[in-house]
Amino acid sequence: MRVISGIYKRRRFDVPHTFKARPTTDFAKENLFNVLCNNYIDFEDGVTALDLFAGTGSISIELVSRGCDRVISIEKDPQHLAFISQIMREVKTDKCFPMRADVFKYIDKCHEQFDFIFADPPYALKDLETIPARIFEKGLLKEDGLLVLEHGKDNHFEEDPHFIERRVYGSVNFSFFKAKVPTDE
Repeated sequence: MRVISGIYKRRRFDVPHTFKARPTTDFAKENLFNVLCNNYIDFEDGVTALDLFAGTGSISIELVSRGCDRVISIEKDPQHLAFISQIMREVKTDKCFPMRADVFKYIDKCHEQFDFIFADPPYALKDLETIPARIFEKGLLKEDGLLVLEHGKDNHFEEDPHFIERRVYGSVNFSFFKAKVPTDE
């Protein structure tokens, strides 16, 4: 796993072969961050982020490297969480807060809002389709916040009222959702 850009650019971390997590490919991650940085987010502008199903911590370390003020990484597997914590200790950052939790329980209990939320659930997760609705029902995104959900080719979110676009990089699909800004009618 490598960091694409930012202060930890080109740093590599060896993911243990025993991990069940499927890290976002470097190709997909690089393209995702190009889209994010060119169209949606300036990560050096006081951004707070939430990384759901953090897995190897690939997205979390990329967010910290690019200048996020605060990243909360939610991961249920204790080995994966320990790996994420180890990475953050190695780079000596105090910007990432790995937490062991079930993502759905965390969403239900969270009272914080974020500028950016990334979710990379297992593609076969039973309730994967409910993730955007749960995040918006709980108000976890700030007014102009962005949610990116990584998923397989069989999931479609185009009918979701918050959906704005889908990007496909090989077998990796990213659906983008935006919190709606209140309008005066």
